Amino acid sequence: MTKKPNQGTICVQSGWRPKNGEPRMLPIFQSTTFKYDDSDQMARLFDLKDTGYFYTRLQNPTNDTVADKIKELEGGVAAMLTSSGQAASFYSVFNVCEAGSHFIASNNIYGGTYNLFGVTMKKLGIDCTFFDPDCTNEEIERLIQPNTKCVFGETISNPGCHVFDIERFARMAHRHGLPLIIDNTFATPINCRPIEWGADIVIHSTTKYLDGHATSVGGCIVDSGNFDWLAHAEKFPGLCQPDASYHGLTYAKAFGKNAFITKATAQIMRDLGSIQSPFNAFLLNLGIETLHLRMQRHCQNAQRVAEFLSANEKVAWISYPGLPTDKYYSLGQKYLPDGSCGVIAFGLKGDRDTAIRFMDSLKMISIVTHVADARTCVLHPASHTHRQLSEEQLRAAGIAPDLIRLSVGIEDVEDIIADIKQALGE
Repeated sequence: MTKKPNQGTICVQSGWRPKNGEPRMLPIFQSTTFKYDDSDQMARLFDLKDTGYFYTRLQNPTNDTVADKIKELEGGVAAMLTSSGQAASFYSVFNVCEAGSHFIASNNIYGGTYNLFGVTMKKLGIDCTFFDPDCTNEEIERLIQPNTKCVFGETISNPGCHVFDIERFARMAHRHGLPLIIDNTFATPINCRPIEWGADIVIHSTTKYLDGHATSVGGCIVDSGNFDWLAHAEKFPGLCQPDASYHGLTYAKAFGKNAFITKATAQIMRDLGSIQSPFNAFLLNLGIETLHLRMQRHCQNAQRVAEFLSANEKVAWISYPGLPTDKYYSLGQKYLPDGSCGVIAFGLKGDRDTAIRFMDSLKMISIVTHVADARTCVLHPASHTHRQLSEEQLRAAGIAPDLIRLSVGIEDVEDIIADIKQALGE
């Protein structure tokens, strides 16, 4: 029996497998379209009777190669790249929802996703109810309605660094015939593989750790292939009833375990077009080749910084699942035994201006609207990424006005701590 390669080997070797005389590196297929010798070949592609490429808005060889690598890392059966993490969040939910649908989502997800689900998708006739993941099963299950189509959460929440109990919510979702969608951006498949804990769909903002160098915006959706759509056919007509735009083809019957990604590609991407550029996919692949090395360093550095901050008298509170005193330490040990991520949430004693003064005093660490790349950076979510939320919504999402999101990079940790010290006036 051939041994399954470890994650580090998949990062480096998976995806592009050149044949004799072909380029060693993944080529960039920077082409909008692809040539065929006769009309029937093209027609069969448009009818989904053959596999192949005809227009990059739907599929591209560079993109598919990188998606296959992420699929292998996550342990799924199929994957597709999107133009951004937001597009991945939207497509993953919209692929099972339509006007009149409802879904539930953790209330401490990324602010942009919170706004997408709570405001923008409502305009499409799709309602979202947010829940506190720390509530009892009974309290959360009361939110599930006859038209509820999925449950959504983040492995590690952005920016609060709360750990989501994947196995618990997978069991809950499955009891009601619902798929569980998990955003695994912060943990990455190096530190957690949600499918192994029962998740059905896994998404990423590849802009973050997978790219790792702040070069390319992108997203990815991975399907586990485990959810039985036909067993709940009445809930998922888009997958289980004929699609008039493909001559009455039914995805769940025609494509089996690949139904979800096939529909997302052939229907949602076809019509909405949030494709990742082949060049961005090429850069993403370069980032993934060192993902296993970088995540180890991110976690080592973040643990040291978290321990420094937790012992500092100027720090009012800190949230990092690697600290034994953290509320989510036990869940972290369960789902993230090798480390969580490089992101730390903390607050300083004082008021909002105290946080601003601290950030403005940093020298090496940059204030940027980004997180989870090689360079250490910082952000004040209440003033920046989550400023569209009201004070009530901020608190409901577990985001305190003084919360500082520190994304610890892979620099020398002594230099990171030294910059924090001087910004604290020490």
